[in-house]
Amino acid sequence: MTTSALIRLTLATLIGFALLVWLGTWQLQRLEWKERIIDRIETRTERKPVTLEQAVALAEQWGDPNYLRVTAEGRFHNDLERYLYAISTEGQPGWHVISPLETASGRVVLVDRGFVPEDHRDPDTRREGQFENIVTLTGLVRTSEEPNLFSPENDVDANQWFTRDLPGMARSMFPGGTVQVLPFFLEAEAGDVPGGWPKGGQTRLKLPNKHLQYALTWFLLAGCLLVIYAVYVWSVMTGRRS
Repeated sequence: MTTSALIRLTLATLIGFALLVWLGTWQLQRLEWKERIIDRIETRTERKPVTLEQAVALAEQWGDPNYLRVTAEGRFHNDLERYLYAISTEGQPGWHVISPLETASGRVVLVDRGFVPEDHRDPDTRREGQFENIVTLTGLVRTSEEPNLFSPENDVDANQWFTRDLPGMARSMFPGGTVQVLPFFLEAEAGDVPGGWPKGGQTRLKLPNKHLQYALTWFLLAGCLLVIYAVYVWSVMTGRRS
């Protein structure tokens, strides 16, 4: 092996090693981020629910009120339902029913009442669950989300939503901004609903966390790369390879 070839091989090995170490370090950072989220979920979902007014204050204080348990009382505007595409906890495709809930004080919060399969998206197929009177419910706070590269575009006219777009839903429900909607959703916990639909309790609280395994894999690959490099160079230097 010529000196220039050895230099090129060494540089390529160092670049590959640095990349693999960076990937492992990035996964450790993701691990720390995921553990914070899991800890937040466990802590907040075990707390007693707060009132809607307290939730608003805590949202302003914390900045991220996700997974806070909240109890709210009000009346649903069933005629303003919006449908968010989702896969149920049982793996069935369908829709989440999102309805504005108006409290006695005039506050409006968008409530994700839960999942319905395609054949129950039409409210006429689940009239028993269309509460007309004042209801009290407990749910988890969820904030709006941004679409990713793979998210289909929300179809406002067809009332088919693929991302949890609170401002967009609010505008479609109350054109012109005539009604101020609270800056978060409530995802209803599981409960008895006449007719069985919508089915609450759809929030996924068990998040996968394999970042440590991924990090160890990248670091192991980095170590293997160095070993392969060292063995190859040694074999060349001792005349076993040309």
